Formats: sequence, structure tokens, C-alpha cells
Amino acid sequence: MNVEQSSGSSTNNSIKRAAAVHRSLRLGAFFAAGLIALILWAPSYAQTRRPINLDDLARMRDVRDPQCSPEGKWVAYTVSTIDAKADKHNSHVWMVSTDGSRDIQVTESQESEGGPEWSPDGKYLSFTSSRPGPAKGDQVWLLNREGGEAMQLTALKGHLQGYEWSPDSKRLALVVMDPDPEAEAEEAAKKPGAPPHIPKPIVIDRYHFRQDVVGYLLSNRHSRIYLFDIATKKLERLTKTNFDESGPVWSPDGTRIAFLSNHDPHPDRDPVPQVFVAEAQPGVVEKQVTNFGTRGTRGRLAWSPDSKSIAFLVGDEKKWDAYGMSHLAIVPADGSAAPTILTEKLDRSVSSPYFSEDGKSIVVAEENDRSEYPISINIADQSVQRLLPPPIVIGAMSHSKGCLVTLTGSDTKPMEIYSWEGGALRQLTHQNDKLFSELDLAKTEDVEYKTPDGTEVHGLLTLPLGYTQAAKVPLLLRIHGGPDGQDSHSFSFERQIFAANGYAVLNVNYRGSSGRGQKFQRAIFADWGHDEVEDLEAGINHVISMGVADPNKLGVGGWSYGCILTDYMIATDPRLKAATCGAGTGFTVALYGVDQYIIQYDNEIGPPWNPKAWETYQKISYPFLHADRIKTPTLYFSGDKDANVPMIGNEEMYEALRSLGIPTGLIIYPNEFHGIQRPSFQRDRYERYLAWYSKYIMKGSTPSHGAVAESK
Repeated sequence: MNVEQSSGSSTNNSIKRAAAVHRSLRLGAFFAAGLIALILWAPSYAQTRRPINLDDLARMRDVRDPQCSPEGKWVAYTVSTIDAKADKHNSHVWMVSTDGSRDIQVTESQESEGGPEWSPDGKYLSFTSSRPGPAKGDQVWLLNREGGEAMQLTALKGHLQGYEWSPDSKRLALVVMDPDPEAEAEEAAKKPGAPPHIPKPIVIDRYHFRQDVVGYLLSNRHSRIYLFDIATKKLERLTKTNFDESGPVWSPDGTRIAFLSNHDPHPDRDPVPQVFVAEAQPGVVEKQVTNFGTRGTRGRLAWSPDSKSIAFLVGDEKKWDAYGMSHLAIVPADGSAAPTILTEKLDRSVSSPYFSEDGKSIVVAEENDRSEYPISINIADQSVQRLLPPPIVIGAMSHSKGCLVTLTGSDTKPMEIYSWEGGALRQLTHQNDKLFSELDLAKTEDVEYKTPDGTEVHGLLTLPLGYTQAAKVPLLLRIHGGPDGQDSHSFSFERQIFAANGYAVLNVNYRGSSGRGQKFQRAIFADWGHDEVEDLEAGINHVISMGVADPNKLGVGGWSYGCILTDYMIATDPRLKAATCGAGTGFTVALYGVDQYIIQYDNEIGPPWNPKAWETYQKISYPFLHADRIKTPTLYFSGDKDANVPMIGNEEMYEALRSLGIPTGLIIYPNEFHGIQRPSFQRDRYERYLAWYSKYIMKGSTPSHGAVAESK
């Protein structure tokens, strides 16, 4: 199950939606004569610091998607903020100079813009938005760097999922999902005098038929690649095939487009996209250049500078998909030879590949033991060079002439854009500096220990703000989701708000987590709630033995797989005084065919009518089947539209505890999916966390910073 970020944001690469009138955007004076006031970042902030509180959640600025300009002098990026009055997130495009001296907001509207891209000739800065214009929905907009207002470029009827400039700046490759006929009919019915819309039955005929946020998956709707001519605005399909297509990337010479598609006769049962290459002309026949059988490709493709090779990521066999690594591979663009996997022996997952300027090496981000840092892979001998030392967590990277930037932060600093020069990082953006100059933040340290069976487990321990040596304090075990993921050295509002309210926070990278190698990750295959519980229990005991945790004041909680493990923990450890649990399952078999994990159920455990599989379903459903063992007051949370982990899982556990007379509650957030997005709901969730833990761990003491005393 997918881990939800503590910010409540579910994906770093989604195109922001919007719908409001925009203000005129005039950049010509800025580029030509510098007449627009620039924001100079040399602030002097007061040194008096205070604990973080819930009001600060709305003040934080989410920096994402850095994009180097072609000449290497500017970086476009997005900043997402919270509009508390409208109860929504707004995203706008900014630019920072690569010398760090100037930073300016270049789009502004009542709604959002995202997906910034520079035209390769440097004339335009494009972005995506649903702001009102000649066509509705997500469209590509253009800002001319010589001046003028933002102009809506595309007029698409389907849903825009991504776009890519051609090297000559004359065309775009667009990924567009086919229009929803029902949505179009509903829109037409809104016109004056139009007859009311009568909805049609939803016809389901797919094996994998439901996906969070997307909803029902229909056989007659696909994501397709289109070519869009900038001058004529003509839109044409790249290929004629009837398969989903994604991730188009132009070759540097502009003659071809590489993309991902799954042409398997049963793509739902065999989710193994492969790399295809097509001539950059409409109506062509694409050529498949990879064939890994049951191993699919993933992520963004990267062309070599000479347009002869393509770097890509390949996963593991589908039965291991929930615990799979992404390996770096390379293949000739003409398909003349089989792909070569370059990182099979690395035993760590990698992402975000790009070629060096000479084409002799490929840079990727390596996920490794609470960190994620860039490494360089020599193509000839597959040797690995680490480019930045841990502990560090990097995000998106971008590069062009003289410009190499990445997102990074720390345990006490949110993500900002840094220039990466000669093995060192230099901060470019300072969107959160003012806020964080006010805050006194808790420290996070590494913890490592062994379980009773000898397994070495690593995690993070955040001590309460103002902690004094040898003091025993309340401990919250907060469990990450996934399980394919890890808690790392990056800023976590959750850790900090709990630490500000007197709790030590333990994050454990239990078996099943990424960053520790294949054997560690696959250890829980078809055996959920066993090794993980041993690792989590050993973590609690370790912090108690350190003299930090008060054994009489222990709590637990998590979201998604973190909630699943929370249910296992409260059914195992009677020492736990309180739990909060979001988007989980207790009776696993009840989710078969209801959530989006049918492939995992069938290939990892087996169908329920298989006697051996049924034994496994019973074993991994012990939180529900042995709910009478639970004594821990537990508060459950769900989004009512969650198709990732539908709320039936939490409804069952809530009803079981209610029937048993155990203090419990169920909070349902309307119109929310797996990741809770509405700002007021995000705050509400933290308020309820703090109040619940205060009531049952602190025995009614009022949370000290920004919470309510009782759950609502």
C-alpha cells in the first residue's frame, strides 16, 4: 500500500488542477530591462525561536519541480502554498537565477499553475493550468520571455497527463487520456435550455478495474501520445495502436520519441510496460526495443547525447512488485541488441537517470539506508562513484549548460533548490527561511539495534524539544507506509509537531522497507505482520533500554501499511496506551477485489478459494480475527473515496473494537482519496492525533502546542 507523505501530498509529478481568472503576466520588462522588482534573498531574521505549532502547517511552502533554463542562467520551479480562507492548495511558477541573487514569482492566479518547462530555444516558459481560457481543463500555457501575457496554447478535450518540448522548439509531445463521455455529457447538460443529464451504467470488464484518484478503469479509455505543432496548433496521434502510452522523451537529434507502453495481450494481468521508439511523425508504427518478460520498465527515460542509446529503469518480476527495486539499464535505441542492466549487483533501488555530457556514464539517485544521494555509473565497467555523501535526501534533479540543481533538505529543513557544483551544494531558493528562522526544532538521530532473531534494524529517533539527558518521556512509534519505502533524513512536520508536544518519536525501517537490499525487502513476502512486528517491538524495547522511553507511556500510529502494522501492534502488545490508524485493513481477505491490489493478492498470496492461500489470509488477518486481544484505545481515519485502501478495512476494525467496548472512533473525510489533501482536514487530523494521544498517554494533559484537548 502506498505511503502517504506527511504533508498530505500524494505525488511529486502530478499536474495541478485549477479554475479561476488569472491576472495579466508581463515578463518582458524583467527580461529586457529589469524593471520588475526582484526579490533579493539576504534577509536578517530575529533569533528568538519558539516551538512549531499547527498554525505553521499553513505557512510552509512546498518547493518542487526545478527546471534549468537552456542557457543555464535560471531555474523555473513551483511553490505550493495553502489558502486557508479558500481551504485549498495553490501552486505557482517561480524563477531563481543560478547565482542565487534573484528570485521572482512569474505566474499568479486565484488557482494554480504547475509543470514548468523551458522551450529548448529559450524563447518560452510553458506551464500547465486549468485557468479559464478558450478551452477548459488542464492545458499548456506559454509565457514569451520577451514579454506579454500568458497564452493558452492547447485546447485538448481529454485529460492532459504530461508534455515534452521537441529539441527544435516547434512541437510538443503530449500525453492525453481519452475524454470521459459522461463528463462531457454532464457539462453539456449545464447549458441553458439543455435537457438534464441521465447517467449511463458503468460497464466494468477489466481484471484491474479500480485505481485511487482515477476511479474505475474502463477498457475503452486510454492514455495516448499526440504531436502538437506550435505554429499551426495541429494535434495528431503519434501511433495508431490501441494501448496506453506514457513518458515520451525526444531524442536529442529530434528524429525519434521513446516512450513506455504495454502491448501484452493481457496488460492488466501482466503489468510489464516496455520501451518503444517511434519516428517523430504522426501515424507511425512504433518499435519495441526491450523485452523483459515479466519484468516491466518504469520511470523517466533518458537518451544518450548521441541519440544512440536509451537509459531506463527496470523492475523485478511482478510477484515481487510490492518489494521491488528499480535497476538501471541501457539499450540501443534501434533495438539491435538486448538491454544491459548496469546496477543488478548494487542491491539498492535507483531513480531519475540522466547521461553525462560525454555519454560515458549515467547519474542516478540511489536509495540507501535513510538517505538518497546521486551516484555515477560508468557504462563500460559498471563501476559506481558516490557524488554526494550521506546523510542526505535529494529530490528531483535538472541539468543544462552550466546548470545542475537538485531538491534537498534535512531533518530540520524542508526541501529547497540547491545548485550542485564540484561535489558541493549551494542553496538557491529560500522559500521557508523566514518561517524556520522562528522555529526551535527537535533533533533527529540514527538508531540501530538487533531483533531477537539477530536481524539488524535501522531507524530514526526524534527526541522531544528541550529533552534533558536520562529523562524518561512518552514515546510514539510512527510507522511508515508502503511497505516499499523508508523513513529518511528529510523534514517531517509530523515528527516535529509530536516532539514539540513532549513526545519522543521512533521511526523504524522494518523488514519490507527499501534501502537495505533485496533480502531485507523481500523478507515479509506473503507473511505480513510477522517480521515487521518483531522489528517494531524490538525498536520500542531498544528506546526503553536507552532510558529515553517511559514504558508506561507508549503509543503507536501510521497510515496505509503503517496503519495495517498499527493493527498488528495493538493486537500484539498490551503496553500500547493509544493508537491512531489511517487507511488500513484488519481482515485482509475482505479487500480482495475491492482495492487496487488484485495483482499482488493473486501473485503473492493467491486467490482465497485456494486452501493454502486461505490459511495465509487467516494468518495475516489476525488483528480482526483476534480483535478480542486488543485493549488499546484506537482512533481510525479514512477518505471516503480511497480506492488504494478503501475505508471498509477501518470500518471493520472500528466496529470490532466498538463491539468489544474498547474506546475507538472513526473519522471519515468526505471527497478524499488515499492522501488527505484539503488543508482543514490535514490540520484536523493532527489535532485529533494530539488530542487522542494526550487523553490516553498523557492522561488528559492538554497538548502544549496547537492542539485541542479532546478528540472531536
